[in-house]
Amino acid sequence: MKPIDLMYQTMLAELGQRSRDAAWTADFPAEGRFTPVTVKDRKYWYFDIPDGQGGRARRYVGPAEDSDVAQRVAAHKVEKDDLKARRRIVSSLTREGGMIAPDAMTGDVVEALAAGGLFRLRGVLIGTVAFQTYSGLLGVRLPMASILTGDADIAQDYAISSEVEDSLPPILDLLQRIDPSFRAVPHRSGAAASSAFQTSTGYRVEFLTSNRGTDDYLDLPAKMPALGGASADPLRFLDFLIRDPVRTMLLHKSGVPVTVPDPSRYAVHKLIVAGRRHADGQAAVKRDKDICQAALLFEALLQTRRATDLALVYNEAWERGAAWQYAIRAGAAMLDQDDRDRLTTCLLKGSKDAGEQVVLPFDI
Repeated sequence: MKPIDLMYQTMLAELGQRSRDAAWTADFPAEGRFTPVTVKDRKYWYFDIPDGQGGRARRYVGPAEDSDVAQRVAAHKVEKDDLKARRRIVSSLTREGGMIAPDAMTGDVVEALAAGGLFRLRGVLIGTVAFQTYSGLLGVRLPMASILTGDADIAQDYAISSEVEDSLPPILDLLQRIDPSFRAVPHRSGAAASSAFQTSTGYRVEFLTSNRGTDDYLDLPAKMPALGGASADPLRFLDFLIRDPVRTMLLHKSGVPVTVPDPSRYAVHKLIVAGRRHADGQAAVKRDKDICQAALLFEALLQTRRATDLALVYNEAWERGAAWQYAIRAGAAMLDQDDRDRLTTCLLKGSKDAGEQVVLPFDI
């Protein structure tokens, strides 16, 4: 697995800092522009911003002689210059640095949700879109075949959504600004609430949450007050995946700050879900993709000296009981011999460094 040059890893860190700084300018986003208007010999500033329908919406700012307004106008010019610079960084990271950009639809969806407050409200980007970010996070080149996707999966802890006392704007409104064909998908249970939204071409955005207690909740959408009217499907093992998430960048346009699962947790979680999937139809395709992504992360974690991270979260999952152990063993059995050897080396080395015992998921 080829490493990414340190220069590009440093550029990614700089992009993250600058993008997070830029997120504070939500009142006057960089795609808009300040426009002076003279009324009865007095100059005023307005702010024009695209309305999503080919036109522009105009927002009053204030009189030109107001010093606070003048500072905002000046700061906005600096921000627009920085946006151009950040776009150039993103282009360098993807074209030359070997990092991965999402497809345009995915990027636009995540960008809109981020601007609406998803990650501020402790949402976590999961699935293959999150996997795309691990190239930059771990500093290795990941093969494109393991990364292609046609959907976006978002998770939020149920307790956080219930207690945060804040919310995204209406989810459907946010999505329809990107593609007017987005519609709520009727839930399989027949409940009126929806946890998924889909375009006329089949692109899907789905919301998931941790399962609460028994499996009685698994077939019913959970009400999520912080998700702008969207519900979420409870999923077993999800609490393990989204615990202690990490911040990184989605390399779309000028960079989108996102929160994703820790890559070690992602790898172990993929073993678990692969071990629970059926062996036929679409489930088999997804299972093979799960195993491929887990194997690539085992290799990357070993190469980047993160074996201890993997060993610790593996032990955490193993100690959760028989059902977890069965799923881990079933998933690990699908690895080819080279990937088994890497996982074994990673777990043995990581557990030794951490001073812990480890039970391997197969005999050696």
